[in-house]
Amino acid sequence: MNTDVMALRWLDREARALGTRVTRVRPFAMTIPAIPSAAVSPGVLSAIETQLRAGRVALLRRIDAFLGWLTRSGAWDLARSHTRFALLRLRFQQLLARFDIFADALGQRSEHDTGVWVAGLDVVASDALRIEGFAPPPPVLCYLDRGHGGAIRRLHARLPGAVPNPVALIRLPRERMIGSGVASSLAHEVGHQVASSLGLEASLRPVLRSIARGAGHLAPAWLAWDRWLSEVLADFWGVARVGVTATQGLLALLSLPRAFMFHTAPDDPHPTPWIRAKLSCALGAELYPSSQWGALARMWEGLMPLRGLDPEVERPLRALEETLPAVATLLAEHRPAALRGLTLRQAARVDDRQPSSLRRVLRSWERAPGEAWRTSPTIALAALGQARTDGAMRAETESRLLEWMLRRWALETSLNTARNCSAHQ
Repeated sequence: MNTDVMALRWLDREARALGTRVTRVRPFAMTIPAIPSAAVSPGVLSAIETQLRAGRVALLRRIDAFLGWLTRSGAWDLARSHTRFALLRLRFQQLLARFDIFADALGQRSEHDTGVWVAGLDVVASDALRIEGFAPPPPVLCYLDRGHGGAIRRLHARLPGAVPNPVALIRLPRERMIGSGVASSLAHEVGHQVASSLGLEASLRPVLRSIARGAGHLAPAWLAWDRWLSEVLADFWGVARVGVTATQGLLALLSLPRAFMFHTAPDDPHPTPWIRAKLSCALGAELYPSSQWGALARMWEGLMPLRGLDPEVERPLRALEETLPAVATLLAEHRPAALRGLTLRQAARVDDRQPSSLRRVLRSWERAPGEAWRTSPTIALAALGQARTDGAMRAETESRLLEWMLRRWALETSLNTARNCSAHQ
């Protein structure tokens, strides 16, 4: 057989086979089993399915176009024919990569217990994203994975193939389930989405750099905060939404061997672990004035003392420490254009999360334990962390309460969705 004919037939068969595989990338609604209370919201599923369907349709059209071109012109340029086929395969791999990103999260909804827990975390994340008086929060999807920390694929971030992400996809460390530590990780990751939605980095960087120019010996410290701004903003929002729960969770996360505690990598967007913990305490003291923040900072210094450090390592940490109150105030009083005159402190509604307010919430639960799940999710998680900080709740009790709340939030969301669907039939 003529080798040119053989090549054309091979390309034709492989392109058709590729098309059959594309059609087997089935909608998640047909493949992911889950009990109703573990299911994702219709908005999330619709956003994901719409994007994946568009990708499948576009790729099938490209395959059809390639097959038509192959019969007309392929024999005249076999090398170009192969290049076009290879590009089709790359687009298929990108489609599968996008599918697998969501499959990892959605497949977890069929796991016993875990599916309902992460559905409850969706409710918490939506509450943490909500800024009263502004646009509703974007669709959000939470899931658990291995690893030490969390991560987020922000809404509209680029997925494989340069396609915008249709939901805020939040990955949380499995080792933090179930305890208030998961609230700390979740609120931090949500903070990245909030910072992106409000354009906080763009509005704060010029301010930080202007301060650095007139800061004298503290200029390197202010430039460091500029370099770490993305993570600093996420930490701020975490404290603003769940109070001392965020700081307690962060202290646990940052409890590393001493060799790592004071290490600063020039390309790491995270602050040096030791100063990051101190920053969380400073943010708490700014938003929720109370002696507990100084006590937590002193506890941290006792656990991780600076004594014995090389002076070249200790000196920049002390300079950073000196700027902490000013950094906390700067963030709390910042007025991004997107908030139309409100400060970040006001947008976060921190009055509802003052220690005294959280203790009143806890007392109300004692009078009516069954009503605890009706509390706003972020306030409830802030109250749990406050109780733990006060020594008023054991970790075992906290874990049981949180599991029960996650189940109730997931169940009520499922029932509300069903009622809303019935009302529109």
